[in-house]
Amino acid sequence: MTEAELMKDLRRRMDGALDVLRKEFGGLRTGRASASLLEPVVVEAYGNTVPLNQVASVNVPEPRMITVQVWDRGLAKSVDKAIRESGLGLNPQTEGQTIRVPIPELNQERRKELSKVAGKYAEEARIAVRNVRRDGVEESRKLEKNGDLSQDQQRKLQGDIQHLTDDHVKKIDDTLAQKEKEILQV
Repeated sequence: MTEAELMKDLRRRMDGALDVLRKEFGGLRTGRASASLLEPVVVEAYGNTVPLNQVASVNVPEPRMITVQVWDRGLAKSVDKAIRESGLGLNPQTEGQTIRVPIPELNQERRKELSKVAGKYAEEARIAVRNVRRDGVEESRKLEKNGDLSQDQQRKLQGDIQHLTDDHVKKIDDTLAQKEKEILQV
């Protein structure tokens, strides 16, 4: 693997961690109904755990309501249970194959709780980025050991890897600050 290939791979993996963080943040509600709010919900169905969107369609008919149309009537209870246990603080109401999920107003205590969850997601993303950095540093050491890089090139490469890591950690911190601001805004 060349230096350029290594840096490209590390950048791709760190960008992936940032994308996952943004997707998780999309599932944190800010008082408005959104179909992405239920994306992290997984349902026990057919002996497996599957994402909610594989067993039902999610719609937002009004600003404070989400409706979930379950395709298999037998899974309605499982979907209801999965939404209740998702940690999103939602209380669904089942009517046959349709599940209505009213979005309650966020109180200050719940907003602080959600910002802590956002902080946890951000820390998981930082850890993922640092793990990618560790892999990159190990790979650069292997390249030097194999004679593909000189010691100076390896040090420069490690500096580039650290710079890339710092950039991604800053992006994670900025994304977190933006999400916290959105959550705490009344």
